[in-house]
Amino acid sequence: MKSLRLLLPLLLLLAACTAQAQTANGASDIEQITATLHDYIEGTANGEPARLRRAFHPDFNLYTVTEKDSLRIRDGEEYIAGVKPGEKANRIGRIISIDFEKDAAIAKAEIVIPNWRIFTDYFLLLKYEGSWKIVQKSYTWREIPKAQEKK
Repeated sequence: MKSLRLLLPLLLLLAACTAQAQTANGASDIEQITATLHDYIEGTANGEPARLRRAFHPDFNLYTVTEKDSLRIRDGEEYIAGVKPGEKANRIGRIISIDFEKDAAIAKAEIVIPNWRIFTDYFLLLKYEGSWKIVQKSYTWREIPKAQEKK
């Protein structure tokens, strides 16, 4: 009987945590963040500016360090404008990690452009008005090593 009294509060706490993680439409925050990141990954790969606008906050910016070691800040709308509707890009993206607390999240993704570069993207996301939006993207890249010539 004593075990039952200890188990009941634990079960109630677990149920409350699970219910809090769900949203009105039934999708968890992780599922919503993942969907936002997929809008970015697939929107750039498949030439879908509308998906990018759905993923990004209208005032988002992109940040990177140039080869000359200076900070480059790029306007998000300029970035989206560079994606031509229907024009597929040779990009393979995957989500590496997501971490969130309440209405703030960070995520990491890797974008491979075969025979050229591997980009590592870091995102800051915020949840407001019921949906997760990317408010900042910082990124870096490295060259894909060239295959050694056969002798």
